[in-house]
Amino acid sequence: MPLPPLTLVLGGARSGKSRHAEALIEALPAPWVYIATAQAYDDEMRARIAEHRARRSQDWRTVDAPMALPEALRAVPSGQPVLVDCLTLWLTNLILAERDIAIATGELMAACREAQGPIVLVSNEVGLGIVPENALARRFRDEAGRLHQRLASQAERVVFMVAGLPMQVK
Repeated sequence: MPLPPLTLVLGGARSGKSRHAEALIEALPAPWVYIATAQAYDDEMRARIAEHRARRSQDWRTVDAPMALPEALRAVPSGQPVLVDCLTLWLTNLILAERDIAIATGELMAACREAQGPIVLVSNEVGLGIVPENALARRFRDEAGRLHQRLASQAERVVFMVAGLPMQVK
């Protein structure tokens, strides 16, 4: 099945989201764009970022966009496939910077609609567990849920990853 204009890949930690998203993009002709939203604040996160980079070939061009994701999407050359990894880190960055999440989400949705090539968005599904005990964690969970709902409504394909297995939701 050809890759649609917008695909959302959701799943828990270590569910295989990133690997699956990379495989979807790599099924298309290179070059590919990888928009990374992570920020390396500690050694553990630096190691995670290094692991992701090490498994990507030279055909990937990495763009770091911890907060300027819509702008990064708009800067991608026409027709190039794009992978964004990940939306929950982007959302964390926005919340901690006290940005307006509704405005940022609207800008992301518009950038996805305007894109001239396929986009695969990766995000952590965080709403399946217990209600977090603190207000910041509850806000994050709620904002992530709202973001996923909006993007899923716009996406032509939604995949939920479980134990490395893709489950087609839409």
